[in-house]
Amino acid sequence: MKQKRFILPESEIPTHWYNIMAELPNKPMPMIHPGTKQPLKAEDLYPIFPEECCNQEMNDTDAWIEIPEEVREQYAHYRCTPLVRAYALEKALGTPAHIYFKNESVNPLGSHKLNSAIPQAYYAKKQGLTHVTTETGAGQWGAALSYAAKAFGLEAAVYQVKISYEQKPYRRSIMQTFGAQVTPSPSMSTRAGKDILTKDPLHTGSLGTAISEAVELATTTPNCRYTLGSVLNHVALHQSVIGLEAEKQMEMAGEYPDIVIGCFGGGSNFGGISFPFMRHNIKDGKTTRFIAAEPASCPKLTKGVFKYDFADESGYTPLLPMYTLGHRFKPANIHAGGLRFHGAGMIISQLIKDGMMEAVDIDQLETFEAGVLFARTEGIVPAPESCHAIAATINEAKKCIETGEEKVILFNLSGHGLIDMKAYDQYLAGDLINYAVTQEEVDANIEADKLD
Repeated sequence: MKQKRFILPESEIPTHWYNIMAELPNKPMPMIHPGTKQPLKAEDLYPIFPEECCNQEMNDTDAWIEIPEEVREQYAHYRCTPLVRAYALEKALGTPAHIYFKNESVNPLGSHKLNSAIPQAYYAKKQGLTHVTTETGAGQWGAALSYAAKAFGLEAAVYQVKISYEQKPYRRSIMQTFGAQVTPSPSMSTRAGKDILTKDPLHTGSLGTAISEAVELATTTPNCRYTLGSVLNHVALHQSVIGLEAEKQMEMAGEYPDIVIGCFGGGSNFGGISFPFMRHNIKDGKTTRFIAAEPASCPKLTKGVFKYDFADESGYTPLLPMYTLGHRFKPANIHAGGLRFHGAGMIISQLIKDGMMEAVDIDQLETFEAGVLFARTEGIVPAPESCHAIAATINEAKKCIETGEEKVILFNLSGHGLIDMKAYDQYLAGDLINYAVTQEEVDANIEADKLD
């Protein structure tokens, strides 16, 4: 029998995170204070984030950062996660490609988000904080943060994008089960939310609106800090455990990836699977391709503009150098709620600028078609977000049919879709539609931001 799963023992849980910032040929431009227009230092972020997260965010010199033992003990609940050879998917496609996926859906919360929620909650507790707050789209990050907060004895408040709050009630229930307070965003509980609803009473929310509310709560509540599930550098740092494990597992399989693929919202799972392999392109001359798969309805990498922009709708955050659709961009109500963010992380944006990675945008219907095929062949119902990575993988595998190449493709299965069955119901009933953003719409939105 051919070996399908490659599993590392708990003793192989990484002892250090990999910090690609220290080894980038061109480092991203700095975050900017929106008032002074000066580059930010770590201490400038202390009022918003746990201090150690701020220090990690600005660390561009240390390639390896030690993982605290308390964090590794929490990781041991679910890590190391399996690497799986997708033989059945290969057969269904008739491709000579070798397809592997890193299965991050097997942890207690069902997605990769726990990899960063645990250290962020740990650092908050170590600092003596009592409360944390955050935003969430589809709810994977909110669920992970709620669990991690409870594990370290913290109170959590989560602003969930309103459309996802309504589409995915069970994710809300999971957060509440762990004791978190969950509020649909935009809400009337913050000044930012009130301002947004005053302008648009029917606003269905976006990650940008939810970030505004969470940041406002963090900066106005004693002993409370904001935590973030994607976009920033320290989040990708924590997620590097995915790729570091996958490196060893690919060695067990006797192969090395020609292509690495991840779905893309802000960059957390894509960076997690990609950056450890990318260091070999940077340092050792490897030629692996890295592909970020984003929604056609929120195409910041493929149609966005590179500029300094806010990460939230109300302009509470520092200005980030990134590819963006404009911080007031209102994404369509697709089911991949975790990918409905207007901008890309600083590192990803720099990598796109430097031609060190690629991006593709994929229609909603194509992603669900790919997800159903994956479920019927590999037996796992993937999250709508992960379906984007699967669709991109299938497209690359089909190219191998034409060329006859046995390329090795690795993608990150960032989470399962067992709480997303409403989306699958709608797809199977033929009720889902595609949403696409034109370049003209993007340009108009960027121009509107300038006028504001």
